[in-house]
Formats: sequence, C-alpha cells, structure tokens
Amino acid sequence: MLGTAFTTGSPNWLDLGSPDTAAAADFYGRVFGWEFVSAGPEGGGYGFFRTRGKTVAALGPLTEEGAHSAWMVHFQSSDIKSTADAVRAGGGNVRMEPMDVMGEGWLAQFTDPQGAQFASWQPGKTGGLEVASEENTLVWVELHTADPAAAVTFYAGVFGWRSADMDMPGMTYRVLSTGEGDQEEGSFGGVAPQGEGAGGGSASVPRWVPYFHVADVDATVAAAERSGGAVMMPAEDVPEVGRIAWASDPAGAVFALLKPARNM
Repeated sequence: MLGTAFTTGSPNWLDLGSPDTAAAADFYGRVFGWEFVSAGPEGGGYGFFRTRGKTVAALGPLTEEGAHSAWMVHFQSSDIKSTADAVRAGGGNVRMEPMDVMGEGWLAQFTDPQGAQFASWQPGKTGGLEVASEENTLVWVELHTADPAAAVTFYAGVFGWRSADMDMPGMTYRVLSTGEGDQEEGSFGGVAPQGEGAGGGSASVPRWVPYFHVADVDATVAAAERSGGAVMMPAEDVPEVGRIAWASDPAGAVFALLKPARNM
C-alpha cells in the first residue's frame, strides 16, 4: 500500500485538471469531505485538497490545448532531467520539459509509448502528499494499457520498478513496486489489460487511474451520483483485494474507490 516515505518511482503527488475548478472542488468536497485551499494569486488557480488539515491531492485548471479533465499521477524522481531522458529513450514523449515550480520542486509531464499520461515530481520544499492509504486518500494507482508487458518494461527503464504477476479471472494482473526494499511492502499499484478487469469497458483508453480508500464503497458511489458524477463500474467484491467501483466526476475525470480486504 502507498505511504508517504517516498522513494524513486513512488507515486508522490496527484492532481486533477478541470475546466471548472469551483465545480470540481464542490463535487469532491461532497464525495470525500475534502476541503479546497487555494495556492493564492501566484498559483494560477491551482490549489490543494485537504482532509484533517493534510494535503491529499491538488486541483487546477486545464492548461493544454484540447485537454480533457483527468487525474494525473506523479511519480518521484531524484533527477528529473534524467527521468525525461529515460522517457525519450524508452519511446515515450515529454509533453512538458522539467521546470522549477517556485522552489517547491521540479515538475515534468510525459506520455508513455502506448498513450497513457503521467508526470514526475522531484521534491524541493514540497515533498509530496501528506497522507495516503487512509480513509478518503489515495491508496493505489492502476495503469490500463493494451500491452501490459511492454508497459512494465518501459516504466522499469524509467523508474526501476519491479513487477509480480498475479492470476485473476480472465487475465494476468501485474503488481508494481518500487526498486528499493521489500517488493511486497513497496507495492503501490498495478497494470491491467486495457478494457479488462476493474473498470471493464470504462478502461477503453490507456490511462492511469487513482484509487481512493473509502469506508463504504456503495455509499460513496451513491454520493458521487447525487453530486452529478457517473458510475462507470458498479461496486463489486474482488477476492483478496476488497470492494471496488469506478466513477467519473461531472467533467468526466475517472477515479476508483477501494475498501481494501483485511489481508491487504
């Protein structure tokens, strides 16, 4: 499970690009109880989602022409320029060159060879998310892609990730972990074949999907629907994983919910 003792390749930041940040802040406040705190005039509309006074995600306006609302997973880098070089060497694209974010850290945005977008954050004054794997916070990230084996090879070349195969009904699920420490303890996400497994047809495009830990998946799905969101995969139990569901917010950004099984 995710923690906040970040190492190279750990998911260390998560933000949402939205065409209407006020509406997005209201939606996620209703669904997860998050408070939105603006970064101030110099932030260009960017701000932070917080729970119990700790940052759990961020929100900002869309900045790329033709962009659609989506959650962006960021992975830790100790040398973001080298990370950008590794992305290019592996056949990916650098959508935004590494840039210094007002001394808080260095940011770059990428697209992997199969079209899934992701970002990297090299900590400065801001190390990353302040809480994870607790109720209403990020607990898992999942890549849905057409060629999982090729994706694992690409990201291993960029971040040094390890993977372990797990047999699931109708597919092989690849559990990802960082390249440091115990492989099981360092697990943070997985790779599933596009259009299969969790999300089903809702995973029709390559993408990273954030999972948020919730106490009651069914109640949270209902709250999302009441607040203008849509259910993309109804709640269901996955053996040895927990109860999961997929949803989208009113602007179409996809996210997932997880109440982990006790033995995870």
